[in-house]
Amino acid sequence: MIEHVYRRVQASPLVSHVIVATDDLRIATRVNGFGGQVKMTSIDHPSGTDRLAEVVASLDCDVVVNVQGDEPLIDPRAISELVAPFSDPTVVMTTLYRRIKDPAEFANPNVVKVVLDRAGFALYFSRAPIPHHRDGRGWPPQFAHVGIYAYRRQALLVLAALEPTPLERAESLEQLRALEHGIRIRAIETSYDSIGVDTPADLEAVRRLLMPTSSN
Repeated sequence: MIEHVYRRVQASPLVSHVIVATDDLRIATRVNGFGGQVKMTSIDHPSGTDRLAEVVASLDCDVVVNVQGDEPLIDPRAISELVAPFSDPTVVMTTLYRRIKDPAEFANPNVVKVVLDRAGFALYFSRAPIPHHRDGRGWPPQFAHVGIYAYRRQALLVLAALEPTPLERAESLEQLRALEHGIRIRAIETSYDSIGVDTPADLEAVRRLLMPTSSN
């Protein structure tokens, strides 16, 4: 699975360098086996953001993309969409979202929802159904968060140095730390969805999609 993620990230024309950050020797061995680059990190990091920051602290770069290793279907074009807003020097952090079409997703706490301001910045992320539909009229679009991020290097280092916040702890969503501390997150709508592998059922679904089709 990690090789699929690596190759897909590498295929984005806006990505110049791919590194796998891990504290697991099994993953490092696998990455070395297919010729990828890997950095071993501390085993004490409470989140992926902290692990990423350890690696980035020693890199000379401007923008960093964070893709989880459980996203084997990530589309390289989505990564390019994520990075494109950094042509604006005021943008320090970006993420993606997509429209929710299945009502069951809106009620599913494993599908993180996001609401946006008129300039395209995230107002809030939640596992709960947001926005709440009070009177049944004028229902706004419903958006699901696609959990990949890009950061200015310095913004990432600042974020990782901050203490976890009450909303972050309540929702178990790291991006709320950024919002609670006033770090604006530019959100970009994408049509390229992915499947994060969080359960055995997710893994089986991904295997079916990645399995080469045979012709008779």
